[in-house]
Amino acid sequence: MKLKVRPEFFSPILGAFYFFYFALVGVYVIFMPKVLLELGYSTIEVGVIYAAAPFMRFLLPFIFRHYIALTPKVYILSLVLAVISTLLFLGTVKSFGLYLVANLLFGAAVGISLPYVETIALASLTKTSYGKIRLWGSLGFMGIALWLGKVLEVPYEALYYLNAATFLSLVFGTLLVRYDTTVHSAAQDDSAFSLSKYWAFWVSVFLMQVGFGGFYNFFTIYETSHGISLEMTSWMWSFGVVCEIVMLYFQGPLLQRNLLNILQFAILVTVIRWMILYLFPGSVPWTFASQSLHAVSFALYHTASITYVFSLYSQKKLAQQFFLGIAFGLGGSVGAILSGQIYGKNMFLVEACITFMAFAVLLIHQKRKEAAA
Repeated sequence: MKLKVRPEFFSPILGAFYFFYFALVGVYVIFMPKVLLELGYSTIEVGVIYAAAPFMRFLLPFIFRHYIALTPKVYILSLVLAVISTLLFLGTVKSFGLYLVANLLFGAAVGISLPYVETIALASLTKTSYGKIRLWGSLGFMGIALWLGKVLEVPYEALYYLNAATFLSLVFGTLLVRYDTTVHSAAQDDSAFSLSKYWAFWVSVFLMQVGFGGFYNFFTIYETSHGISLEMTSWMWSFGVVCEIVMLYFQGPLLQRNLLNILQFAILVTVIRWMILYLFPGSVPWTFASQSLHAVSFALYHTASITYVFSLYSQKKLAQQFFLGIAFGLGGSVGAILSGQIYGKNMFLVEACITFMAFAVLLIHQKRKEAAA
């Protein structure tokens, strides 16, 4: 029997999960690419490695659509697999092939756990409350960025922090199961789920994330190559997260407006963000200015997107899996490979163009939706 959600217990546990989950994301995204370069990987190999986990996120929703239901047992198994995969990182990181396999396992694990938690959160919290709880994830991301930017000296230290954050995500993630009040349909019950009906929206989501490829995988490398220290780059990451936290806390009233208009605005702001990085790569003030836009291009865009998807489909967990699969999965995978290929002075110019394409396709979605109304 499911327990009735009591905010005084549910919210702190959910906040703790977000904190440690996004702390592990911080280690993985901010520091591991540079660690891999220090261990002898090429930028192309880094791009391939960082395409592995997103690619698994993309594949998983199709498997869950037809063969597996996202039940509490499957969710807990994914948390355990995440811990196992990060432990495997320790023994495989010096071998490109073995480390690639470990990243595929890691991608499969995180591709299951976060959609499950996001569905519980969206079903249990108001739009305003969701942002205030979700900001704990931003605090975890920022905290690990500042700490490791100051103390990281040996590449393997980053892996130890990754292991610890993943284990604590398992601890608090397991506690969330008792607050899952959603219905767990059998896999075949989701056969009517349609991506083609809203194809333009999904293409826009995909292109938006492709445009983030250079930022997520090469921002640290890009800035340090232009003479900015690793510690200062960590402060840049953290400043972006501070802006993200402010947006998450105050975004509630904005989400009561037209979500498609919000998404279009966020995409255009992201185009400006990448153009700033292209035009002023070695400028500390301009880079901080670009990072301030993270409040809109990530925080507002992400929350508006998952809220919009939540309203489009009756199959809530599957819809969230497809959002993360197509955005952070396929989009992240293609973005990682592409950024590894185009890394250089024009990387963010290319990504600004790709992001503008996401805006154009979203306009098509809006017109199709209005015509069908």
